[in-house]
Amino acid sequence: MLLWFAETFRDDLGILNVFRYLTFRVPAALATGLLITLVLYPWFIRRLQFKQVGENIRHDGPESHLQKAGTPTMGGTLIILAVLTSGILWMDLSNLWVWLTLAVMVSYGILGFIDDYLKFRKKGGLRARTKLVWQFAVAGGVMTFLFSFLIPQGMLEYSLDVYIPFLRSDTHYFTLPSWLYIAFGSFVVVAASNGVNLTDGLDGLAIGPVIIASGTFLILCYLTNLQIAGFDVSSYLLIPKVGGVQELTILCAAVIGAGFGFLWYNTFPAQVFMGDVGSLALGGVLGCLAVFSKNEFLSVIILGIFVLESVSVITQTTSYKLTGKRVFRMAPIHHHFELKGWAEPKIIVRFWIIAFMLSVIALANIKLR
Repeated sequence: MLLWFAETFRDDLGILNVFRYLTFRVPAALATGLLITLVLYPWFIRRLQFKQVGENIRHDGPESHLQKAGTPTMGGTLIILAVLTSGILWMDLSNLWVWLTLAVMVSYGILGFIDDYLKFRKKGGLRARTKLVWQFAVAGGVMTFLFSFLIPQGMLEYSLDVYIPFLRSDTHYFTLPSWLYIAFGSFVVVAASNGVNLTDGLDGLAIGPVIIASGTFLILCYLTNLQIAGFDVSSYLLIPKVGGVQELTILCAAVIGAGFGFLWYNTFPAQVFMGDVGSLALGGVLGCLAVFSKNEFLSVIILGIFVLESVSVITQTTSYKLTGKRVFRMAPIHHHFELKGWAEPKIIVRFWIIAFMLSVIALANIKLR
């Protein structure tokens, strides 16, 4: 919106030229998301308390969690609103990559909101199968729209190539048929969404890696199609080119800013939880960033914490069904460490450190290949 305003009146006000540059709009979007959440969360938390929208705690979990019962939840609603507001203010409104990602974020946010509402009102949320159908329908719809309309109409340029991390992208890749890529891309989005949802079990545990992953994707998206003084940086670094994907850096920045604002109130001991409305939506955003920036396999590293949490649940469930035995004391794996006697802040910070190290490894892929 502000970019359109600047383009319209920049002949009258030369200072408005600064709005054309990502290097200005990215920190502006981050600051906007941060300011919205820092200022509005105290009021939002009071409203949740007034409505008695509190967290229901599992009685089969760690005993230390019982004291969290009644803590306001569904705080992710404000994160979504902050990201939307910041993104619309600072992004190029003609960029379709951002709108596709926002469509997934809002759709998954609505799903999470319904799930949280049912948990709050009826003490039972949506069935897992129902949520998966919704998630795949949204992700599949977006991917199908991309390949069936946007690309054939020449509105977006995108390849069916899938690149292998740490190997030269110009020689080591494989191409999928469109129908298979739609299924593959949808799986990445849904897996990322559920991974963040499973990780959201301790104060600040999920939002920390979300911020770190968003920062990593911000760098990767910015380097795509980057040229400096006529020098093609992206070609030199062998980064797959996707026209227009640089604008997703605005969305990454908005998520980082809103995430930090939320973390101010979600850090141990939490004053508010994000709920499914936040975790499903933010996970969907990360999945879209992975697919649209052509970092599908690299995202396994970038989103490594969420992958670990998901694998721990799958392993626990499979083992119990097949053998009647549990691999972990409790899944997701962060609860396993809690039951081993680790203090909650120790688990959270160590998972943050691992998330940061994985992102560094992922960024090292740029040079190593």
